[in-house]
Amino acid sequence: MRSPGCAAPPARRPNILLVPGGRPTIGRVQAFRTWRGCFVVALLAVITMVVWVVGPISRQPGPVLPRERGAGHPERSAPGGRAAASSREYELTRLLQRRAEALRTRDETVFMASVDPKASTRFQRKQRMLFRNLREVPLAEWSYRLDATATVLPPDPGTLPVPPDELWAPRVVLSYALAGVDTVPTTRVMGYLFARRGDSWYLTSDTALQEQGRSTWRGPWDHGMVRVVPTDSGLVLGHDRNLELVHRAARMLDDSIAAVTEVWGTGWSRRIGVVVPGSRAELRALVSPAYAVDGIAAVAVADEVDTTTGRVEGPRVVLNTQTAEPLSDSALRVVLEHEITHIATRADTVEAAPMWMLEGFADYVGYRGSGIPPERIAPDLIHRLRAEGPPTTLPSDRDFRLSGSRLDLAYQQSWSVVRFLARELGERRLVELYHRIAGSRSPEEVEEALQDLAGMDLAELIESWGRYLLRTFD
Repeated sequence: MRSPGCAAPPARRPNILLVPGGRPTIGRVQAFRTWRGCFVVALLAVITMVVWVVGPISRQPGPVLPRERGAGHPERSAPGGRAAASSREYELTRLLQRRAEALRTRDETVFMASVDPKASTRFQRKQRMLFRNLREVPLAEWSYRLDATATVLPPDPGTLPVPPDELWAPRVVLSYALAGVDTVPTTRVMGYLFARRGDSWYLTSDTALQEQGRSTWRGPWDHGMVRVVPTDSGLVLGHDRNLELVHRAARMLDDSIAAVTEVWGTGWSRRIGVVVPGSRAELRALVSPAYAVDGIAAVAVADEVDTTTGRVEGPRVVLNTQTAEPLSDSALRVVLEHEITHIATRADTVEAAPMWMLEGFADYVGYRGSGIPPERIAPDLIHRLRAEGPPTTLPSDRDFRLSGSRLDLAYQQSWSVVRFLARELGERRLVELYHRIAGSRSPEEVEEALQDLAGMDLAELIESWGRYLLRTFD
C-alpha cells in the first residue's frame, strides 16, 4: 500500500522466490504498493551424501534430487569403514548439541569450542559476534538436526587456511523459536562445513558450500547486535541504528493485533514478531534476494505453511526502515494491520485463492479504523470511475503483477469491493466469505461461495459493486 505522496514501487515482483539459504519456495507473491507483503512457503531439500577425506578416494556419481542444487554422490566409507562413518555422525551430532545448548545458556566459551580454531580469523570473529548478537533474543528453542543421508561435495581441503584431516558436508537444519511469538518452531537450512583435526570435529565454514547450492540462512543476528522490545502480544527486533522505528512499531503492535482480531476473530496465535532490518542487505536476506524491496514499507513472511493442519512456521512482519521510517503514525499502523491480517489469515489461504479477496480484505482491515477518508485511499479508482464509469470486472491476479497506477488501481478496486461486501453482509459474514473464497481452488468454488454467503453470483456482485461505487464516489 502506498501512503499519500509516496512514489509507486518498481514492478519487479516474481512469482517464484528463492528464500535466503538456498531454500526454494513456490507460491504467489502477495506484493503491495508501498507496503505489500509476500508469504513464502518453503520446500526442504534431499540429496545423496558425500564425504571428502584427505587422500585419494574414488567416487561414483549418483542422482541429485531436484530440491537442492549441488553435486550428489553415493557415500564412500572414510578410513575405518562404516564404524568410522557412524562415529563421525555421532561426533558431529554431539558437537551441534553442545553448540545449541551453549547458545541457549549463553556460554560463549563452549559455543566457540565448536568452531574450528584453525578456520579463517574472519569466520571465528563472525561466530563470536553471532553469539553476542543473540544475547537479548529470547529463544524458546534453538537446536540443530544433522541429516547424514543428504550431503554435498565439500571443497578441496587445500582451499582452507590450514588443511584438515577430513571434511564433511552433511545437511544441517536449524530449528528455532522466539519465546512469546512462535507457537511452533521454524526450520532453516544451514550451509555448514565440518573439519576433523585429529580426533576432534569442528565447524570450519558456513559459506564454503554456496557453489554447491547450499547457503546458510542469515537471521537478524547475523547483521549486528539485536535489540528486542517485548510487548504483551509479541516482540519487535531491530538494531541500534533504527531503535526509534523499533519503539514506534512496538507501541503500535498490541493495538494492531487487537484491531485485526476484532475483525478476524481469535482463531489464530495473536502473537507477532516484527523485524526491523538495519540495512538493505539484511532486508533482502530476510525477505528474499529475488524480491524487489524498493518502495515497500513492510512484508509479511512465513517459512512454511500447511493449510490442512493450520500450521504456520516463522510468521514475521519485516519492515523496510528506509520506507517505513518517514510514515506518519496512522500510515504505519495501516501498514502493520495490513501485514498482520495476512499472517492471521495465512493458514486459511490456499495458493489458488483470488488476489482481489486476499488483498482487498487486508486493505479493508488495515484502513478500517485509520480515519483516512476514502478519497485518499482510492484516488485512482475515483478518477477511473468518473472518466469511464464503474468497473466491469474484478481485478485479476494478473493485475497485481502490473506497476504504477495500474497496480494501485487493482488494490483500490479490491479494497472497495471488500468494503462493499462488508456493508452488505456485515463483518461476521464477510469473514465467513473470506474463509470460503480464500480456501477456493477454482473459480467455480468462488462462485459457489458468493451464492451461498452473499446471495449473488460474480456478475451480480460486479453490478451491485458498481452501483455502490457510483453512490459513494460519483
